[in-house]
Amino acid sequence: MSKSIFSIRSGKLRWLVYPLMCTTVITAALVAAGFHHVYFNRTSLPDIEPFARFEFPAIGCIYDADDRPLIELAREYRRITNYEDLPPIVRDAIIAAEDKRFFSHSGVDYTTIPRVLSKVRIGALVSHLIRSAGQEEVNSSGIFPQGGSTITQQLVRGHFLQKLTARENSEPLLHEALLLRGLSYVIGPRSVNKLFRKLEEMRLSLWVEEEMQKRFGTRRLAKEEILARYASFVYMGNGQYGIARAAEYYFGRPIATFTVDDADKAALLAGIAKSPRTYAPDAKETGRILRRRNHILALMARNGFISPDVVREAQQRQLQVTTRHNDKMLQTAAVVENVLQELKALSADFSLEDLLQGRIHVYSTVDARVQQIMNEALEHGLELYEKRHPAFKGLIQGSVIVLRNRDASILAETGGRQFYKGRSASYSDFNRVTQSLRQPGSAMKPIVYLAAFRQGTFTLDSMVPDEPIVVPDRGQQRTKWISNYDGQFKGVMPLREALAESRNAVAIWVTERIGINSILRTSWSLGIHTPLQPYASTALGASEVNLLELANAYRAMASGIITQPYIVRKIVRDSGEVAADKVGKRSSVDLYDDALSLIQEGLRGVVRIPTGTAHALDSGDFPIAVMGKTGTTNEFRDALFIGSTYGPEGITVAVRIGFDDNHSLGPKETGDRAALPVFREIMLRVYREKLAGPVPEFPAQMEQNIKAYLKGDSAGTAAVTDISPAAMSGSRVVSAGGENETQE
Repeated sequence: MSKSIFSIRSGKLRWLVYPLMCTTVITAALVAAGFHHVYFNRTSLPDIEPFARFEFPAIGCIYDADDRPLIELAREYRRITNYEDLPPIVRDAIIAAEDKRFFSHSGVDYTTIPRVLSKVRIGALVSHLIRSAGQEEVNSSGIFPQGGSTITQQLVRGHFLQKLTARENSEPLLHEALLLRGLSYVIGPRSVNKLFRKLEEMRLSLWVEEEMQKRFGTRRLAKEEILARYASFVYMGNGQYGIARAAEYYFGRPIATFTVDDADKAALLAGIAKSPRTYAPDAKETGRILRRRNHILALMARNGFISPDVVREAQQRQLQVTTRHNDKMLQTAAVVENVLQELKALSADFSLEDLLQGRIHVYSTVDARVQQIMNEALEHGLELYEKRHPAFKGLIQGSVIVLRNRDASILAETGGRQFYKGRSASYSDFNRVTQSLRQPGSAMKPIVYLAAFRQGTFTLDSMVPDEPIVVPDRGQQRTKWISNYDGQFKGVMPLREALAESRNAVAIWVTERIGINSILRTSWSLGIHTPLQPYASTALGASEVNLLELANAYRAMASGIITQPYIVRKIVRDSGEVAADKVGKRSSVDLYDDALSLIQEGLRGVVRIPTGTAHALDSGDFPIAVMGKTGTTNEFRDALFIGSTYGPEGITVAVRIGFDDNHSLGPKETGDRAALPVFREIMLRVYREKLAGPVPEFPAQMEQNIKAYLKGDSAGTAAVTDISPAAMSGSRVVSAGGENETQE
């Protein structure tokens, strides 16, 4: 019986000894393989050059005309900070929170290994061992604890091992080595993946410190560079990266301004990296954040970085987070879109990704102050429309562009309202200034008259017939009865009055005299390069154009300078090198001639003549001399006003109001009612705040000519003629079944 008992005991002993021996052999083999991998294997290393050159993704900035930041764009909102730019209090806080022996170890702190091993989850390990081979519960707790990583290891994990770290919780093994496959049957593939990632993290940390010391000459300098990269790289919550960026974001302070009096803020920032979701400043959840901050302050005192008195005072302070405003994208969405389009056109060397990675910075022509005025004016104008039409609240759209006359530089631009259908504006949205092709309505007529003046057969005092007229349209397939907005004809009248009152019939009559091709050539010369239809109705704005081209044509007529609009004036690389200067400026052509003077005087008359469609701007509460023209398309689908102050030192503002689905704005919603108030507010505020210099004066002779007309010819218009079948039958072109053209 004793023999039998001995045999049983021997069997149990063997059952225990054999697995123990196997485990010991496997463990020894793993330790040896891990030791070799960490300390001797230098194959399959990543490219250290971007790391050594400090080429981390940063923030690309678009600056305004005064070199002030207009908008920041980035994949990762990061501020790159050199070691010497980190105040001592901030460095001390980082080291106390993350790695107190940072300056003495070589990338791995071996003194933390016993502490880490003591936290190995034995229960989880036993659970894995007794489970069936190769099985692992999805929600089972991990065997290996978190923590124990040095600053170098954390940096290596975030910079070089992002993909490996992201996949370590997956079931497939990340490395197919025989020992690792065998170990996965014992502790599961996910635990093996984490172990492999940790070994790779240690290997690369030792290698990085060696390489950095070779490049920077001493261990101390290498350490300083690594700490600077950690402080610039670490994620700080809310889409912000780097200690310096977090200081600006959470406290509204440049990191360089931190002193020992800001120990509380330095400790709080240093504590975020452990878990940004948990410890990033939040006005609603302050308890755990303050506990983390105060713990780090205590560590700083324990390490001799600050005195106990400083700790006590800092720990008593409440959390104070700066209110953050993230509405700049709303205000500059169209500007950003235009900058990106211009970058594409400039060179294949510049791209959106360069800007988003912070490799380049763009200096624009936009004036941030004018941009704000323009945004507010558009919103005010749309609110006025919505008061008249409450059913369309939040649905009506608009676009505005402001150009400098002398060079066509874009001072401000908005491609739509700030919030549309409940969503805020983005640079990827539809830009109604450059991308929307819409009919200009009567805003096209000044180009018709300029073409007529160029031929030399017409002047502002030429007498022209405001009579019923029918024109063929669309390749002779259809016809249009041409009538005026007021439904009346005034008979023979001076051309300047026809322009001021926007008489459709006169514009068509002039077009027939000079030929549509003359108008198309003039449009092209003024910068309208969107193809226009070669039909007479184009004279009334039936052909579609974008608002930027139309604004540029008016700018050219106001200044006598033909050139193309631009928004990018300089591109600077992150190194500070100017990659391109004056890139947007195009060659210009001067147009000073009699025809130009005539159209300028004519457009000034649109404002000064009492029956002019923009006469509302000739008032004591609008002390700015402007020229311009309204535009209203068929069935009141779009309302426009485009106007300028005089000459090269003036500015041009173009406004368009309308619905994206092209339905009617409603009866009487003309250019002077819907769009002109926006123009008026922009001009008043820009010149009142002296953002465009003094208001240029129109030539004295030009003003005198208009004054003389008003004194001597204001009563000289013919009797009004109503539209009637009899009157229409007397027109020079008669055709049945046409459309009635009533654009203003």
